[in-house]
Amino acid sequence: MICANCGTENRAGRRFCLQCGNALARACPNCGASNEAEARFCGGCGNVLEATATVAASAPTAAASVGSGRPSPAPVAERRLVTVLFADLVGFTPFAEERDPEQVRDTLTRFFDIARDAIVRHGGTVEKFIG
Repeated sequence: MICANCGTENRAGRRFCLQCGNALARACPNCGASNEAEARFCGGCGNVLEATATVAASAPTAAASVGSGRPSPAPVAERRLVTVLFADLVGFTPFAEERDPEQVRDTLTRFFDIARDAIVRHGGTVEKFIG
C-alpha cells in the first residue's frame, strides 16, 4: 500500500506508514470494514467516514489517548431503514437466446436507465444491478 502523505510503499496489513506514521487505513464505525485513509465513504457499507488528519503528529494515537487520561471514543452503532427492490425480467433467457448480444445489451441498458430514473424520482439510490 502506498502512503498518500509521503509516497512510501508499505506492506499489506500495515495501519500506519513506516516512514511518516500517516494512517494507511481506517475501520468504518458502522461495519468495521477497512478503508483507505483518504476515503470519504466506506467501501463495505457506504457509510460516511469522518474526516481525519493526514499528518500523524496531528492525529492522536491510541497510546496518546491512553496516556492523556481521555477515554477512547466508543464505536457508534446506527440503525437505518432501507427498502430493497428485487425485480425479475420474466422470459429474459428465451429473449436473449433469440437475439444478437448487442441487441440484448441495448435492451438491458434501456431497462436499467428507465429503472434507475424511476428509483431516483422516488428518492432512492441504486447501488448496483446484478444478475
